[in-house]
Amino acid sequence: MKTEQFDEIVAGIAENYQAREICYNSVDRHFPSRGAIIEILKDLRRVMFPRYFGDEGATTARPDYFIGEAVVRIEANLRRQVREALLFREPELPESELSERADTIVVTFLKRVPWIQQMLLKDVQAGFDGDPAAQSKEEIIFCYPGFFAIFVHRIAHELYVQDVPLIPRIMSEYAHDHSGVDINAGATIGEYFFIDHATGVVIGETTTIGNHVKIYQGVTLGALSTRAGQGLRGVKRHPTIEDNVTIYSNASVLGGETVVGEGSVIAGSAFVTSSVPKNARVTLKTEVNVRQAKEKKDPAAFETC
Repeated sequence: MKTEQFDEIVAGIAENYQAREICYNSVDRHFPSRGAIIEILKDLRRVMFPRYFGDEGATTARPDYFIGEAVVRIEANLRRQVREALLFREPELPESELSERADTIVVTFLKRVPWIQQMLLKDVQAGFDGDPAAQSKEEIIFCYPGFFAIFVHRIAHELYVQDVPLIPRIMSEYAHDHSGVDINAGATIGEYFFIDHATGVVIGETTTIGNHVKIYQGVTLGALSTRAGQGLRGVKRHPTIEDNVTIYSNASVLGGETVVGEGSVIAGSAFVTSSVPKNARVTLKTEVNVRQAKEKKDPAAFETC
């Protein structure tokens, strides 16, 4: 590359640094660290499911020391990231208020960790009960991408409800990257939730999901239209799924006023934009005609139309 070409490239990129979104020289801009947030998730997973994702061995010692050490580390790391996130949104926040708010958020979150763990154990049970291919509940914890997405979501949601900027989204996108499941941190999900096969599932911010709900790959719980953009902020745009509902693969349930009643079943590839009563069966009518060829030599042994 010639010197003048090199200089032109550097100058062009440097000129783009004038954009507000790029803060190379902005000492007053604050961001939480994505890497640190991922480490917090890993620590939480280790403390909730010891020996699955760390190098701990079997021991007869009381668990208090192991848990205590992890919680101290999580608290310190999360406090730093919450401070950065709050300063990202309110850079002029006084130190006294910043410290108080960060402390409240972190302590409130940590108090919820035992409850989150209990909910996750119920999700494991739902996965085992709902999937005959599961050889054990341990397999679900180790391997199932849907369970990993739920694990991250239950953590991210607790920070979302405390109005923490950026961190819940970073967490949910980390889960999205590693599982193919896109659950907005704002979605409210009840107990015994199971996502089978996982890939391609999308659950929008204002979705409400009840207890004992099972969904399959490719399901979308989305909005009817987002053309109004930021004007829809805070508006319920996504559906409500009541208890004991099953939604099969590639179905779409859309709209903030759409309610799928308790005990209903939504067939694969169905497109639902209005409410469904309790114990309903929503099916997609299809017709496939099969004609058997008269001769075996016919290259079109079967023809579908």
